[in-house]
Amino acid sequence: MDSSLQTQAAALASPSTQSLHRMAAATQGDPEAVNAAAEEFEAVMLTAMLKPIFDGVEISEPFGGGEGEKMWKGLLVEEYAKEMAASGGIGIADQVRSELLRIQETMN
Repeated sequence: MDSSLQTQAAALASPSTQSLHRMAAATQGDPEAVNAAAEEFEAVMLTAMLKPIFDGVEISEPFGGGEGEKMWKGLLVEEYAKEMAASGGIGIADQVRSELLRIQETMN
C-alpha cells in the first residue's frame, strides 16, 4: 500500500471532521487524487471486513497450512480488498468521493 494513500485513508477513517477537511484540502484540484483516496479508503475498509472471515478459514495439509500461510494470509486478504475496490467495490468509495468533493466546494 502506498504510504501517502495509507496516510490519507487513515485520515478518512478518523471520526474527526478536521481530518476530512485536511484530506479534501490535500486532494483539492486533483480529481485523480480524490478517486485514489476514496478507492484506497474502501480497500482499507474491505480489508477490515474480510480479515475476520478469512481468519476462520482453515486450510488443511497437504495443500496449505503452516507458518508461511499464516504470515502471508493478511497480505492476500489486503490484495483481495484492493481488487474488490478497484472493480467497483461496495459503494464506500463513491460516498467518500462525494463527501470529499462536497467539502472542497465549501472550501472555495
